[in-house]
Amino acid sequence: MEIKKNNLHEESPEEMVKKNIILTTVDKVFDYARAHSFWPVTMGLACCAIEMMAAGGARYDIARFGYEVFRPSPRQADLMIVAGTITKKMEPLVKRIYEQMSEPKYVIAMGSCAISGGPFAGSYNVVDGADTFLPVDVYVPGCPPRPEALLHGLLELRRKVINPEVVKGK
Repeated sequence: MEIKKNNLHEESPEEMVKKNIILTTVDKVFDYARAHSFWPVTMGLACCAIEMMAAGGARYDIARFGYEVFRPSPRQADLMIVAGTITKKMEPLVKRIYEQMSEPKYVIAMGSCAISGGPFAGSYNVVDGADTFLPVDVYVPGCPPRPEALLHGLLELRRKVINPEVVKGK
């Protein structure tokens, strides 16, 4: 005679999946939802912004990933795509917009100017990369990077948000 198990903790994970019972933490569910619905703040500083706009257009369509809602207010956004040259005059404004964003917040540095100052590195009025004053999560290299590169950067950020403990290369 077979004894049926009534307690969930006594069943194997395979049996629970067959019964459509999935156990996880609330943080994992929230991270999954966050990773599939980034809301970038409208933030274009130079020529890379044109490529960022192209990524939102019909040809590249970042809407299929759930990232198309560019928010005009930083209080409604959770992703800042720093696209272009950051001058020393713009640095405090970019930092203020970042500080006004809701938590958790993420930053993508798009283009060689946002990553390292680009061809203007070492200039008297250009900041040598967004990472000097912002915590950058993903770097998208290029001058300017193509819309496909931004899509790849967004997917890398998605991977990073879903699996924060997984570091690439380890």
